[in-house]
Amino acid sequence: MILSDQAILLAIERGMIGLAPCPPRGDRRWSPTTVDLTLDAEIRVWKPATAATDKDVVDPMAPGYDTTRLISEDTLLANCASGLIVEPGDFVLGWTVERLRLPHESRIGARVEGKSSLARIGVIVHLTAPIIHPGFGATSPDSSAPIQLEIKNHGTRRVRLTQGMPICQLMFEQVHGDFESGGYRGQFAMQGPTTGSGATASGP
Repeated sequence: MILSDQAILLAIERGMIGLAPCPPRGDRRWSPTTVDLTLDAEIRVWKPATAATDKDVVDPMAPGYDTTRLISEDTLLANCASGLIVEPGDFVLGWTVERLRLPHESRIGARVEGKSSLARIGVIVHLTAPIIHPGFGATSPDSSAPIQLEIKNHGTRRVRLTQGMPICQLMFEQVHGDFESGGYRGQFAMQGPTTGSGATASGP
């Protein structure tokens, strides 16, 4: 069951969802079933692949493969506080300003979706990775985490990404039944940029 805006706000008031900063009631960032999230300053730009090294091929099945380490080693830190141009075909990693917490006891999951205003100029904000499991950002009583975005410019025009712009929308869903695994505890349960709006956790 998808939660309405009123149900989301009620869940936030009851501590079943953590979202900070949270837009106030009546803010234009609320729709009947979603809330818009905004872009943080930190952007990770992938280095060009070179055939001269073994890094021109990424093998996720290789022994010791680690996505977090790969991103740390093969991306460059950029900042979109004053705007960052994303060329057609470019792929970058970004973060939301807002931090999310989904205690698994709440039985609430979420999905990140793009915005029509960006999709219609060819910009997508996630590459087949929209699911946020119950347990995300809730590894300790006071923890929370921003959401990483996989941003790709599929359009024919250069696009400027700027800190604070509405970048995606979040939809919440109620989960029925018990968790066999006790909630999400994967490698991205806690994540955050290396700089920016006070994130202390690291990861993609």
